[in-house]
Amino acid sequence: MPLIRRASDGTDRDRTTAASAWAYIRTETGSAAVLLAAAVAALIWVNAAPGSYETAWATHLSVRLGAWSVDLDLREWVNSGLMTLFFLVVGLEARREFDLGELRDRRRIPLPMVAGIAGMVVPVAIYLAVNAGRPSMHGWGTAMSTDTAFALGMLALLGSRFPRRLHTFILTVAVVDDFVALAVIAVAYSDHISWTPLLVGVGILLVVLAVRRAGVRRGLAYAVLGIAAWVALLDSGVDPLVVGLVLGLLSYAYPAPRDALERATGLFRSFREQPTAELEREARLGITLAVSPNDRLQRIWHPWSSYVIVPLFALANAGIQIDGALLSDAFTSPITLGILLGYGVGKPVGIVGASALATRFSRGRMRPPVGWAAVLGGGTIAGIGFTVSLLIATLAFDGRELEQAKIGVLSAVVFAMLATTVVALVTARLPEERRARALLGTAKSLVDLAEPVDPARDHVRGPLDAPVTVVEYGDFECPYCGQAEDVVRELLADFGDVRYVWRHLPLADVHPHAQMAAEAAEAAAAQGRFWEMHDRLMDRQEELKIRDLLEHAQAIGLDVEIFQQALRARGGAQRIARDMESAALSGVSGTPTFFVNGRRHHGAYDIHGLSAAVLAARDRALLVERGRDRSGR
Repeated sequence: MPLIRRASDGTDRDRTTAASAWAYIRTETGSAAVLLAAAVAALIWVNAAPGSYETAWATHLSVRLGAWSVDLDLREWVNSGLMTLFFLVVGLEARREFDLGELRDRRRIPLPMVAGIAGMVVPVAIYLAVNAGRPSMHGWGTAMSTDTAFALGMLALLGSRFPRRLHTFILTVAVVDDFVALAVIAVAYSDHISWTPLLVGVGILLVVLAVRRAGVRRGLAYAVLGIAAWVALLDSGVDPLVVGLVLGLLSYAYPAPRDALERATGLFRSFREQPTAELEREARLGITLAVSPNDRLQRIWHPWSSYVIVPLFALANAGIQIDGALLSDAFTSPITLGILLGYGVGKPVGIVGASALATRFSRGRMRPPVGWAAVLGGGTIAGIGFTVSLLIATLAFDGRELEQAKIGVLSAVVFAMLATTVVALVTARLPEERRARALLGTAKSLVDLAEPVDPARDHVRGPLDAPVTVVEYGDFECPYCGQAEDVVRELLADFGDVRYVWRHLPLADVHPHAQMAAEAAEAAAAQGRFWEMHDRLMDRQEELKIRDLLEHAQAIGLDVEIFQQALRARGGAQRIARDMESAALSGVSGTPTFFVNGRRHHGAYDIHGLSAAVLAARDRALLVERGRDRSGR
């Protein structure tokens, strides 16, 4: 829901401020801050009371069911149990990008995959070179994987210094990291493998795939199968974290279909008329089925992962008793240096180098979605290997070597943050055009809008040759469209080079007067007064009955008789139906929905969110135009 802009009194403004504060806390920036606080708390705890820290996490917790039991200490429950849910969220985010984001164009997948693999191979090579001939070589996996949540959270701290598309690029790189890291844990750092439970676990995951293909939507079925697969893999000696990643990647993401929303509305109305337990269950199920499994699971588990599970992991694993001797040994230790150099140098070299080589050898067919300064910033921030790196360190080392590895991991986090900040500051000093090119790049943008804007048919406000086009699918009776209208007017006042397009999407199942209001706007358009009627309807959303529409027509100077005849003939119905069809093709089922230069705008439609989207689209459009000018010369 957007921030309310029509604040009628101080109470509304206070609510808006509170909503803004809560929205900030729920961002990646907020989760990164919680993670940092947990890591600092672990350091304070272990140095203030080292005995209690180790005793607490060494406490055993057993779950028994008859003759069967799982007995782990608290640190193992966090590392192998709760972290499975973290990898579930990683898989959900990756699947969402594959289904709805940049990666739905499958041609864009190979480049981040290549960059992800190179971003692991180069750090491992550096670690092995530093530790050559030593027993510590077996800890090479510690210098390999990026912490997805931490890296994206630190990237969010830099705000608008890097484009949003870098998020998708780094997410894909990190998912490749996680897949390979989990395979490495299973093969190189697992205990003696028992093949029978391993095959049982793999078999259960295949059953999950079959159940999904059968269209089963019951979460309990997947939860039971997931727990069974987790227990089987744990019993086999293979770390069961992969179960979470697999289940996340199997969860489809898609926009809520309009027919499912209309069915949910009908079920809710039936419940409103007869509030029985059976109709309540049907209404709840109808609403649930209208939302994709991916969205539902992310809503449930993303907050737990960001604010509980990952901070608990940091609290359990980041504790190091720091003293002068340890620091002296650590920064001359090949373990610490190998991890620090692997992440600090190897990650950016691997990611940027692989991306550059892929772009060159493909002759530009494979190209990063952002500019090279942003790719470099992504490479440096990928040097944060906190979660998975600590996880592998606890498997590969113990005692003094484990402490040295932890110092290397924590030092790499600090180095990655500083290096990314330097990249951002240097890029900010570039001339405007070079900075835009360095951040945004020249890769073609994906277009979400199925039917391009046609000035001869669409209702357009603003210069026809504007570099930025904002399309809104709206409903004259929708209160959120009314709130967004203030934002649109402010946007058009602030930017003189934006054209705004209105397309009809009357939600007749929830707004009984919306269809007639849309037809009234089209009847006004027949007399050359569409925007006058549009503005009046948006300002008077409670006045949409036939008598009100006739009064509106008279107020804006229409020939009321001709207007009334047009309403009776339903002359605008075909045009409205075409807008609704284009909305369905574009995956739009609710209002208001905005597209900026063909890209769907996700998130709040307040003035800050839409302005940022418009500025980014304008910069990219100007880059493309200048590129064409150079080619023409």
